[in-house]
Amino acid sequence: MSTQSPRRTTEGHDPPPVGGILWTVAGELRSVLALPAAMTMQVAHPAVGAGVDQYSVFRTDPWGRGERSLRSVQLWVYGGAQAEAEGRRLRRLHASIQGVDAHGRPYRALDPPVYAWVHATGYPVYLRAQRYLGTRPFTAAEERRLYGEWLRVGRVLGIDDREMPGSVEEFWPYYRAMVRERLEPTAVVRELAAPDAPVPPPGPPPLRLLWPLLRPLFTRFRAFLTVGLMPPDAREAIGLGWTRAQERRLRWFGRAVRVVVPLLPERLRYLPLAREARRRARAGGRGLGP
Repeated sequence: MSTQSPRRTTEGHDPPPVGGILWTVAGELRSVLALPAAMTMQVAHPAVGAGVDQYSVFRTDPWGRGERSLRSVQLWVYGGAQAEAEGRRLRRLHASIQGVDAHGRPYRALDPPVYAWVHATGYPVYLRAQRYLGTRPFTAAEERRLYGEWLRVGRVLGIDDREMPGSVEEFWPYYRAMVRERLEPTAVVRELAAPDAPVPPPGPPPLRLLWPLLRPLFTRFRAFLTVGLMPPDAREAIGLGWTRAQERRLRWFGRAVRVVVPLLPERLRYLPLAREARRRARAGGRGLGP
């Protein structure tokens, strides 16, 4: 990507607009279903995979890590003034993450191309989730709006504009080059996509008692969504198989989700931070998406 554009600072950048596309989709249950696909694409980058392998608690505390990740994403979109504070917190958290990847190459979590890739994965996964789980695919105009909003999130997180393509037209060549040249089946990818992954039980006692029965169902379902909601080129690049039968099941699952989720009351359809932000926006007379 070009390095000739002037640097833009992240201070003072606003999160995505109230009533925008991200306000509609980022806090909804359907986006939660798509997160594992984005996370797996992130750790397919050898530097990200090494950092997660060496520093993350995803093996010992996956539920806590997942809850913290969800809260962070919600703050980026719905946090208002808290969004930039969350961006700064994430940069402080990642500042000390560095080491050597599986190929013996040094890495730092805040290396600009690495940090930008982690953010970039969200855009194609949002598009794919909308295609399978949404009421209808985004129009070309909506895809552009979504990308513009995603760039705003990146600035809030401290990602230099020079590290993210400035338009949808520039994004896809960047994305395809990353998929072709950088992604690989890292150890963390294999764990996250495994249908029999060892996952410790969640906190509530009833679930702990039932976990030996529920765990195989959960891990198979997670692996199914992880692989199915990942763009096919990324899936191929990291060696994840996908059959026609699985594709049919994903389409049937998507049809069910498209019927059920819009019928849910907002308290069940949206996560708490998103729900509260939407309530405040309505109270202030701000228009919202569906």
